[in-house]
Amino acid sequence: MNQIRQHAEQQFAQELETLQKADSRYRPPNWAMSPWAVATYILGGTLDDGTVIKPKYIGNGRLIEIAIATLTTDRALLLLGIPGTGKTWVAEHLSAAISGDSTLLVQGTAGTSEEAIRYGWNYASLIAKGPTPDALVPSPIMVAMQAGKIGRVEELTRVPADVQDALITILSEKILPIAELNQEVQAQKGFNIIATANDRDRGVNDLSSALKRRFNTVVLPLPATPEEEIRIVQQRVADLGQSLELPAEAPALTEIRRIVTIFRELRGGQTADGQTKLKVPSGTLSTAEAISVMNSGLALSAHFGNGQVSAADLAAGLTGAVIKDPIHDTAVWREYLETIVKKREAWQDLYEACRQLI
Repeated sequence: MNQIRQHAEQQFAQELETLQKADSRYRPPNWAMSPWAVATYILGGTLDDGTVIKPKYIGNGRLIEIAIATLTTDRALLLLGIPGTGKTWVAEHLSAAISGDSTLLVQGTAGTSEEAIRYGWNYASLIAKGPTPDALVPSPIMVAMQAGKIGRVEELTRVPADVQDALITILSEKILPIAELNQEVQAQKGFNIIATANDRDRGVNDLSSALKRRFNTVVLPLPATPEEEIRIVQQRVADLGQSLELPAEAPALTEIRRIVTIFRELRGGQTADGQTKLKVPSGTLSTAEAISVMNSGLALSAHFGNGQVSAADLAAGLTGAVIKDPIHDTAVWREYLETIVKKREAWQDLYEACRQLI
């Protein structure tokens, strides 16, 4: 397989097949497996035959159960959280487990049009024959409605407000009118929508009250403990390194722990022991960014080092992750290096590597 990144239902096809065979619980209409099996797939576990299911989300399992239960009702699911908390990751795996298809996706941007959510037209056919069913180009949401599957809308708050409201009729009436054909598409059982959103980035459009009422909101927080975050980073870096076929050893746990510690201290505004207050940079310093820093270091060590991730390999990615505002964040990062990193005896290599870059 030469794909850079497989869809969840492809990457974890064996786990999904095993769970479906072992699953004897009630399955909602058009669901590939029961809510219990979906939760086991997302959170991990061991089946009766000893098969180990790898966790896809490490955190509060009750949040995942609430999300799954929501999708069994007529309410849509909104995954809310700051960037990097795993909203897209969870949405993809929920879709893969429930529908066996995570590809019915609308990527929200400032340029997303109503046609991306409703339907469009093949203009050559439209000009030649007028509005006909053959000229209709269904959106991923329309396809999900017709097939009774899960549709996804990423970054819903980046979509213009008037386009967002195209979802209201779909979510409340479970129909999609096609005025040009005097027809409508009725949603089949099993259809629902998972949307993701955050309110921290610039360019955010608040959801209307009418639209908010159509969603149940689940807030995905940052990892609660350092150990939880370290485990997430370690697992995702290992998966990505294998997928990208990087010829380097998996990063040592000590290096992952240092990056996670730095991120948690800077975004929390104090050191891990609570003894020193710190200035906070403008970025979110999420778990996803920690994963990116480790992967960047892995690539550097593989192609320009000895295959073992070192402080020098991590310094550039780490500096870039912290410094988003050249003035404010550079001052914050320099102060953190001089007052915290420099004084930690085992961190001198990281201090020297980072200090050379600012």
